[in-house]
Amino acid sequence: MLRREHYRRADDHDATIRITKCVLTAKFVNARSVLQRALRDHGHKINEDEVNKAVDRISWSLKRLDMPLGMDELRGLEGDTAHSYFQVFDHLIVAQKENFSFHERSRRPPLDNVNCLLSFIYTILMHDVRSALEAVGLDSAVGFLHRDRPGRPGLALDLMEELRPYLADRLVLSLINLGQVGNKGFKKHQSGAVLMDDETRKVVLTAYQTRKQEEITHPYLNEKITIGILPYIQALLLARHLRGDIDGYPAFIWK
Repeated sequence: MLRREHYRRADDHDATIRITKCVLTAKFVNARSVLQRALRDHGHKINEDEVNKAVDRISWSLKRLDMPLGMDELRGLEGDTAHSYFQVFDHLIVAQKENFSFHERSRRPPLDNVNCLLSFIYTILMHDVRSALEAVGLDSAVGFLHRDRPGRPGLALDLMEELRPYLADRLVLSLINLGQVGNKGFKKHQSGAVLMDDETRKVVLTAYQTRKQEEITHPYLNEKITIGILPYIQALLLARHLRGDIDGYPAFIWK
């Protein structure tokens, strides 16, 4: 019954827009919080003007979400906001700049050390979210923001949007800025792809598992949880919304 309702909502234009707006609101707020945290912690080391401009652009995108927008407009807004965020991501790297500079997001393949870290951690997070969705009875392939495409876990990618800045991007910045990874752990292949060696991969996986053990107070449930069960909690809340137990989907907003 849950999956049937899931499919019905995914085919309902208005329901899709409502859920997409919840996801994007959380993504934009969390991305802005990453930038604001960097300004607070490293304001004297980074280009404050450029980062503040990105914060303002993301705030403008948040206001746009209050307007009646179609799915194409929402996807365009998401793309513009992601561009504004990653345009200043290099400013958040305050150590090892000679080996960990970031110019733009490159995925298949990652073309530098920072993109290699981002892609690796995004992949791990995607598997965690996908497992959480399947555990609560949802179909991870049927998304709202990310529409159906063969082999693509659309709903897992949807829920990842709100979690990536908080769980993945912050971890990448910590690994670099605290010197937990170094240039020698990355190798550039003839194709241009950058890959981690086994030792660096172990360091990253250990850091990810350690981060998952940390406790936070969930902003909607107002209860202490470990970060590791956050994907499951969000999947559960989405399922409750689709069942009609709660009016809207309370996407995760980092406070």
